Amino acid sequence: MFDLAIVVPSVLNGMTTGAVYALIALGLTLIYGVLHIINFAHGASLMMALYGVYLLKQHLGIDPYMALPVMVAGMFVLGYVLQRVVINRASHGKDENILLVTLGISIVMENLALLAFQSDTRTIDTAYTLSTVQIGPAFIALPKLIAFGGALVVSALLLFMINRTDLGRAIRAVSKEKQGARLMGIDVDHIYAMSFGIGLACLGAAACFLLPAYYVNPQVGNGFVLVAFTIVVFGGMGSFGGALLGGLVIGVVESLGGLFLGESLGQIGIFLIFIGVLLFRPQGLFGAKA
Repeated sequence: MFDLAIVVPSVLNGMTTGAVYALIALGLTLIYGVLHIINFAHGASLMMALYGVYLLKQHLGIDPYMALPVMVAGMFVLGYVLQRVVINRASHGKDENILLVTLGISIVMENLALLAFQSDTRTIDTAYTLSTVQIGPAFIALPKLIAFGGALVVSALLLFMINRTDLGRAIRAVSKEKQGARLMGIDVDHIYAMSFGIGLACLGAAACFLLPAYYVNPQVGNGFVLVAFTIVVFGGMGSFGGALLGGLVIGVVESLGGLFLGESLGQIGIFLIFIGVLLFRPQGLFGAKA
């Protein structure tokens, strides 16, 4: 079990999965960093994005990777409209109301998916689904390798946008001091909606990278959002670098857990890390103390 020929492929596979986890967590931490609320609809939104990729492939023949611009734009619009039209109006400025509204949105999304697709698990077939690439002693599935590279590129673009653009500076200003940003002429409601839209756009990209090697059903988002919450807490609430590093670490831990403990107990290491962080470093790796 400790043979490098077994461990190294497990670590590499964990990193490929962890990069997609990180992309999902980046969307979650962006929403938290700006709106200062937990988006309970994050998992259901990922599920909707996965169904979007599935429908584009099955009905229009669009390859999941070619669907990337469509899904990113579509999920951004969905997020912007949800925040501006539904969440902003229904919350009446109260954070506890926002939590309930996002929970309600999650329930509505899952039930709409059940109505449209029943509870069946669906997959797609592509010419490269079963293709592998050899890296040293490891054979990595080609879709996972593409997902790894794609997730890192999208994460880098997001970090560039946050740190180097006017929109990014406005987002950081609103996240630090909402009233001060408003006094400086920043449209806070627009920035809230933009942040929510960008957070869901990350899910659109993640769905395109996931589906060639994964599946979709109405409950698929629940497992991902639990892992994403763990990554956000592990890396530090609102920390983009922490979310990226945390995703890679959690992916490797999950993979090694599955190798040594079996598939059914593979995720136990993730939740042990979650509990340990809450006990010994509640602000996370890169989070600031309250």
